[in-house]
Amino acid sequence: MSAGNTILQIAAKAGMLVGALLVFTILLAALPAHRAAEQQGAAPEAAAQTPVAEHEKMSGMDMSDLHANETAAVHDMTPGHADAHSQHMTMTAMREQTPEDLKRANEIVAQLRAGIEKYRDYHVALNDGFKIFLPNVPQPEYHFSSYRNGFLEAFTFDPARPTSLLYKKTATGYALVGAMYTMPKRATEDQLNARVPLSVAMWHLHTNLCMPPRAELHTADWNKFGLHGTIASKDACDAAGGRFSPVIFGWMVHVYPYEDTLEKMFAMHMHKD
Repeated sequence: MSAGNTILQIAAKAGMLVGALLVFTILLAALPAHRAAEQQGAAPEAAAQTPVAEHEKMSGMDMSDLHANETAAVHDMTPGHADAHSQHMTMTAMREQTPEDLKRANEIVAQLRAGIEKYRDYHVALNDGFKIFLPNVPQPEYHFSSYRNGFLEAFTFDPARPTSLLYKKTATGYALVGAMYTMPKRATEDQLNARVPLSVAMWHLHTNLCMPPRAELHTADWNKFGLHGTIASKDACDAAGGRFSPVIFGWMVHVYPYEDTLEKMFAMHMHKD
């Protein structure tokens, strides 16, 4: 083979690699990990009303859509929102528990504890690239998300490498309480079960989202639209002139490895004494 042909082949392979990286970057933007708010300190209402340029649209929603719905998703994760669970959240079905499931669940907890121990100091998490989602919006627990980890979780599972770390706000900063694993929304229940057994944990997916027309974000009735809205079907959304998305973000499951029972460790919400 001539030197010229060799150079051409190397150049072609390099071009394919660059193209693949670009595709991966685009996919990363649509991964299930919660995006950090771009306007720190914005209240939920302000986040829902932020004007956004056309080039900021992503996956059918512009950034003001994302701010509004990520904020609503945080509220949906707060205990007591049964309406959100029924209309705008899909939960995996619990399976019959087996000894193998219990063994695997305990292994996940042990590996997770070891993997996130250094993040008890939240400064280490920030230095490692974790981003705080909506740091100035009061939340029962704060998600510090790694887009790199979220990307890797779309393909492989490492219990010691969660997409997000979960912290409680303290007087001096943040206290580590748990973590969140993610999978793409296309994942099947069998695939979710292969990662975290469905007999010990319930994965959840945010669904049936109706956003108002972009021109009406400032004046929209958020009792009807968004993840807390009463509209939960495409027909009703179309009738209201909205924009319907059957699924947003991706599958998520929380783990609280410092609790004293598996039931509490794999609860959807942090246990309160």
